[in-house]
Amino acid sequence: MKIIAIGRNYTEHIEELNNERPSEPVVFLKPDTAVLKNNAPFFHPDFSENIHHEVELVLKISKEGKYIQKQFAHRYFEEIGIGIDFTARDLQEKCKSKGLPWEIAKAFNGSAPVGNFIPLAELPQLDNINFHLLINGDLKQKGNTSLMLFDFGSIIEYVSKFFTLKKGDLIFTGTPSGVGKINVGDRLEAFIEDKKLLDFEIK
Repeated sequence: MKIIAIGRNYTEHIEELNNERPSEPVVFLKPDTAVLKNNAPFFHPDFSENIHHEVELVLKISKEGKYIQKQFAHRYFEEIGIGIDFTARDLQEKCKSKGLPWEIAKAFNGSAPVGNFIPLAELPQLDNINFHLLINGDLKQKGNTSLMLFDFGSIIEYVSKFFTLKKGDLIFTGTPSGVGKINVGDRLEAFIEDKKLLDFEIK
């Protein structure tokens, strides 16, 4: 199982980090050791003092495919879930300033908490899905798939040119604006529409 993640897929998030708007999806990978399941707590590592939360919708690939055309992309996932792309922003900025890869800032252990998944039948409008993140009961991020620069089909078409998608692979589809620092003691709750699918603590 692998995690394919998309960066810079919501305009307001691009603007809040002063990044350049991409003409193609920005892609990076996380290893399976990044996955955090079953609402397990996230233990804040000591190598970063500025880890940011980034809530994202997650596609679970249901069958193998490569070079998938956009119009057939819907055949390759049957469920959508929600997850957090934890980012060690201080490490990322340090690596980017030197022109170096920044996997250590994105792919570290436990950096991809993943919640439960919803069947597509319960989400009839894929271009109008609301999702949000609460931290300690306060709304921190909210998004809607209508605001994505690259929709699910475009993402699958693009990434499947480079990586064979296999059953069980996860695709993180980008975060809306509102990212920010997490702290020990925080409780994170993530929702698709009104369904809470992820609920865990920072320790």
